[in-house]
Amino acid sequence: MLAPYDAEDCKALLKAAVRDPNPVVFLENEMMYSETFEVSDEVLDVNYLAPIGKAKIMREGKDVTIVAFSKMVKYSLEAAELLKGEVSCEVINLRSLRPLDREAIIKSVKKTSRLVTVEEGWS
Repeated sequence: MLAPYDAEDCKALLKAAVRDPNPVVFLENEMMYSETFEVSDEVLDVNYLAPIGKAKIMREGKDVTIVAFSKMVKYSLEAAELLKGEVSCEVINLRSLRPLDREAIIKSVKKTSRLVTVEEGWS
């Protein structure tokens, strides 16, 4: 189950999903269609794939780990930017909900000793 945040995630994860022999659920948040993102030269390579099941550290930090996926990564990065003078936030973009990259989360929490999860639930 994949939940991309930005254009790089969308391209690389969709290609990985198409090539994966297993069933893959690809969740897109339609509110992200109006967002613009810069894309690195690495991702523009036709052979670039994002590994399914691997989270991406969007921002390094040492005081607290913020874990999010899809649209909530944007708000997590904005919060980390607002807090940068007071708190050093590490932001993790899960990208894949199942399998979940527990190793990346645990490694970050061992470093920061604090965890905040951000998700968009039903109202």
